[in-house]
Amino acid sequence: MKTELSDIDSRLAEFDRRYSPPGLLIRYATGRVKHFLSRQILTLSGALTLVALVSPAVGALAVTLALLGEILDCLFLRTVPARLEKDPGQLRRLQVLTTCSAVFQGATIACCVAIGWLTAPGDAGMFFSLAYATGASINAGIVLPFHKGAALGRLAVYGLTVCALFVTEVWHEGDHPMDLSYNVLGGLMMAYMVVVFISYVVSGHRREYRNSRNLLHQGRELALTNLSLEEQQREARNLSWVAKGAHDSVIMSTPEGEIIWTNETFTRTTGYSAAEARGKRPADLLNGPETSEETSQAIARAVQEQRSYRAEILNYTKDGRKIWIETHLAPVFDDDGKMEMVIAIERDITASKTHEMELAKAKQAAEQGEKTKSRFLATMSHEIRTPMNGIMGMADLLAEEGLSHESRLCVDTIRDSAETLLTIINDILDFSKLDAGHMQLSPVPFRLVDCIQGVLNLLTPQAATKGLYLRFQGADTLPDTVLGDDTRLRQILMNVIGNAIKFTEEGGICVVAECATTGDGYALTIDVIDTGIGIPPERVGQVFKQFSQAEADTTRRFGGTGLGLAISLSLARIMGGGIEVTSELNKGSRFRITVALESTSETILPNQQTIDVTSNIDLDGITVLLAEDNRTNRLLIEKYTKNHNMTLLMAQNGAEAVDLTRTHRPDIVLMDMAMPVMDGLEASRQIRALDLPQPHIVALTANAYASDRAACREAGMDGFLSKPVRKQKLLQELAAFCGQPRDPAQSHWTPG
Repeated sequence: MKTELSDIDSRLAEFDRRYSPPGLLIRYATGRVKHFLSRQILTLSGALTLVALVSPAVGALAVTLALLGEILDCLFLRTVPARLEKDPGQLRRLQVLTTCSAVFQGATIACCVAIGWLTAPGDAGMFFSLAYATGASINAGIVLPFHKGAALGRLAVYGLTVCALFVTEVWHEGDHPMDLSYNVLGGLMMAYMVVVFISYVVSGHRREYRNSRNLLHQGRELALTNLSLEEQQREARNLSWVAKGAHDSVIMSTPEGEIIWTNETFTRTTGYSAAEARGKRPADLLNGPETSEETSQAIARAVQEQRSYRAEILNYTKDGRKIWIETHLAPVFDDDGKMEMVIAIERDITASKTHEMELAKAKQAAEQGEKTKSRFLATMSHEIRTPMNGIMGMADLLAEEGLSHESRLCVDTIRDSAETLLTIINDILDFSKLDAGHMQLSPVPFRLVDCIQGVLNLLTPQAATKGLYLRFQGADTLPDTVLGDDTRLRQILMNVIGNAIKFTEEGGICVVAECATTGDGYALTIDVIDTGIGIPPERVGQVFKQFSQAEADTTRRFGGTGLGLAISLSLARIMGGGIEVTSELNKGSRFRITVALESTSETILPNQQTIDVTSNIDLDGITVLLAEDNRTNRLLIEKYTKNHNMTLLMAQNGAEAVDLTRTHRPDIVLMDMAMPVMDGLEASRQIRALDLPQPHIVALTANAYASDRAACREAGMDGFLSKPVRKQKLLQELAAFCGQPRDPAQSHWTPG
């Protein structure tokens, strides 16, 4: 069978070689040379016709021209196989050269056509020339599947020659339009027959290619199936020997649990012979006083429910010695699906139990590693959120200025991008989500059109760089405000549309959205249609697998990890929908995204309208101390509060904050947790120890974990704002404490 499979693989490789670009070029060259003489029948018949219609000299001239083109073309084609074998890299050059030689050969035939047309008397020359050109065109079209350039070059020469001759005929014979019309009509009919014949040849070639390749693949699949059957039979024989000589105990039991066969290892491990074990239940034979009843019952349930099961259980040998056994149960079914027996593979793991102390130490070390990782991620959270605070804050401030429509669109895009990035950072740093292994949705009211358009605004420059269009259709049919996780929807669209742009080299991408009303909300469908490279049918199912792309060379050409679509599919399924794909190779793909959204009565204003909701907050007369070591964040808070009649003090570390609190007695302290010299927690404790009217202390920090909030509360802080902090949130927090004496029992803890 392996020989048969190897033979089919060899034939398939030879088939692919013959139909590869080099193979097709070689077949074209050898075929033209091989059929040189048979093609000269047409040449000689045409020459003899010219001898009869015109003169021997004209016939000789025509045959000389025709043979000259044929000979030069074939002489060059004879060298093509050797050249390709010597240097496969010159394939493109040889294709161009053979196209040129074909055009030259076609030009000599076209000259013969022109000679017959112009020299033969009456309409006989025209009819003869059209017939000759038709035969030459059919001969040229036969090689279209093998050498497209050569075939089209010859056909172009013949077509232009006939057209030129008709134009000449009109110029000289303008007084007989009816005769000329019949001749033109005849020429068109011959051209149509040429097109039909060539189309038939090309389609037949394609059909033969598909059928031949399918037959080879089917033969290979059949050989693989036969080989698999052989392997299974061989495996069954081997397994019987393996079971007897295995180092693990093997127990075969009836569906009722009675032992019918054991191997020699079972006897060595437990002390019971096969005869002693036969007919008994493993639990009755091996269980003892300290055997876990719960584990024993779980094994019995697994057998009863006819399912695989793995467990560790304490057993007893025939002489009463305790042994720990790791057992793997596997039910065996017949062709009708009825369980025939249960096979248990059991391993003595008593020795490994002596290493429990080492395992406990290893676990402790792993837990310490987790703590180290947590500290690292907390530090990274702080380092990422601190610049994010500046980006988002400055974008918010810029949005409050009198901007043009285009400038406001840019600012909104920056804010949308920052929001998306911040959400991703939050997810990465959320231990509970990572440990649970799933993502929870956070539904909020949002404008559906703004969500989709925001993604397109982000990706439009990327598409424009490649010269692609990016269109959005169906915006006017969507509901205004819906309830759902807009961040996850935006993430899905970014991945799918971004992929479409990446794998499209010309044309563009059209995003078509429509929304159907359901019982309690909406069913949103978004089609992302591109004119890209497409996906082979046999690889469509691979695009949603992690670290996978449609073709092996895709990563080399376009880059990427292959994770985007897998993540998008998971998110779409969590949102009550999914993603389907249809594609045609080299013509493009359609990704259909479906998600379920809920309806809401809340109204969200469009992104283009920015309303200052903080203008009515009164902070007059208060003194605020900002303890922040980052200069950008100090500048941001200063700009947030510049329009309010309040005093803003600044400290660059915790020690300065304590001193400024002692001397200026601020009403509110905005305290960063991570600062040089003295951190915010220690500074808060020292401020609480001062004998003076206590200020409200609000944590203003990039550390956004629950443990950080607990630490802030323990240090005596009254509130918690996580970076990046928005202007409205900050001013609302200040207003909540403004003019109120501190009461520890009424601390204002915001969600952050």
